[in-house]
Amino acid sequence: MSDTHMERHYRIEELAERWGLGRETIRKMLIDEPGVVRIRLGRKKTHTTYSVPDSVARRIHQRLSS
Repeated sequence: MSDTHMERHYRIEELAERWGLGRETIRKMLIDEPGVVRIRLGRKKTHTTYSVPDSVARRIHQRLSS
């Protein structure tokens, strides 16, 4: 996979707004998606922040458009 650390990263809320989908729908799509950065804050899964590199967001959106 390419080096994505210098790419723009998106949060779930941003992608949900851009794509017109619900936050929970986006979250479910990201759970097992390669390249998504997961930052767990504490022990609970509910405190996980997802950071999606631009290239990964484009790949997901392309898949949704097909």
